[in-house]
Amino acid sequence: MSAKIINVIKGSLGFRAGLKPGDIILEINGTEVKDYLDYMYMSASERVEIKLKDRTVLIANPDYEPLGVEFETLLIDEPKSCYNKCIFCFIDQLPPNMRETCYFKDDDYRLSFLQGNYVTLTNLKDEELQRIIDYNIPRINISVHTTNPELRKKMLTNKNAGRIMEQLTRFAEGGLNMNAQIVLCRDINDGKELDRTLSDLGSLSYSIESVSIVPVGLSNYRDGLYPLRMFDKESAGAVIDLVEKWQAKFREDIGSNFVYLSDEFYILAEREFPKYEEYEDFPQIENGVGLCASLIYEFDEALGEVKNRTPKTEKAVVVGYAAYDVIKGLVDKLDGNKIHVYKIKNNFFGENITVSGLITGGDLIMQLKDKELGKEILITDSMLRHGEEVFLDDMTVSDVEEQLNVKVTAIPSDGYVFLENLLR
Repeated sequence: MSAKIINVIKGSLGFRAGLKPGDIILEINGTEVKDYLDYMYMSASERVEIKLKDRTVLIANPDYEPLGVEFETLLIDEPKSCYNKCIFCFIDQLPPNMRETCYFKDDDYRLSFLQGNYVTLTNLKDEELQRIIDYNIPRINISVHTTNPELRKKMLTNKNAGRIMEQLTRFAEGGLNMNAQIVLCRDINDGKELDRTLSDLGSLSYSIESVSIVPVGLSNYRDGLYPLRMFDKESAGAVIDLVEKWQAKFREDIGSNFVYLSDEFYILAEREFPKYEEYEDFPQIENGVGLCASLIYEFDEALGEVKNRTPKTEKAVVVGYAAYDVIKGLVDKLDGNKIHVYKIKNNFFGENITVSGLITGGDLIMQLKDKELGKEILITDSMLRHGEEVFLDDMTVSDVEEQLNVKVTAIPSDGYVFLENLLR
């Protein structure tokens, strides 16, 4: 693919220099533009010389402004696909007949930088590792899972997966900032293996900013896949106990908890969430780490600022089983009984999937058609494809509204916004 421009923002440096849709950038300051990283880093210069197919454009950029150029695709070239066959991969557990893009597994460090995706580093050549360091990418998110080389090869089903500590150390010595993720599989990379992983990652805490631990998700579509077990109350509690010991050690050694558990562990273990302050600056909230604590804190803060706690209209809030008790507890703080909270069983993926973000439009329709819904349904925007009003089963918000004859409003996981929508 080529760096073909599809839009130039009016008034931008590129616009004033005469760049236009249809132009193809070949080089910037003598360097070939192969992807968006090349474009971004080469254009961040006081003097930008852009070689196009038919001409050369010079741009003075003393303030290192964006040029205002947009390309056909985010990366300019194709995203790198995943070379692994992870024993816990959720994409391998998807139902058949979903849209084709759902089955694409990306493992692209550029998307880690641009969109926050997690990457395993197994498809990187040494020169690509060095490129990341040379470009001084501000932050990269890495799926570690385990630092035991042989176990990592087994979990990722990839003979190249055992170099993880070597790669992390090289990034650390190159001055990069990293976040790490562990998908925890019961009786595989927990217990003593988790102790080893946290010890190894802690040795690089000057470069690794945080570590999140999330439980493996198991759908109903696992025929022929590696046998895995769900965490239950006892095993989830054991994980919490182990991590709390490490948090105490890290607080003493580096002044930070460093490692954080996703909310599901506390829900499974039937334990209280850590206090809001214990998540520090919520470094991995997008991974479901501290989402409930943050929501409760924000909701209570917002509630303390309002005089009238009575919702004006009848409406419904719809969540997965995991978040039900939290959301019901917040709604019960309001006056009156105009808000209905419903938990949805995930028939699309299977009842083991309890997070709200994987609820589909079809499950909403089937399970809400006989319920009291009032004038509006509130859902989390994580149920929808980013930037669109489409659920994972390709049903749209409009489809659900038409079937249930009620307005559907998607809101972010923000306690202030949640209270505002309940009361308005």
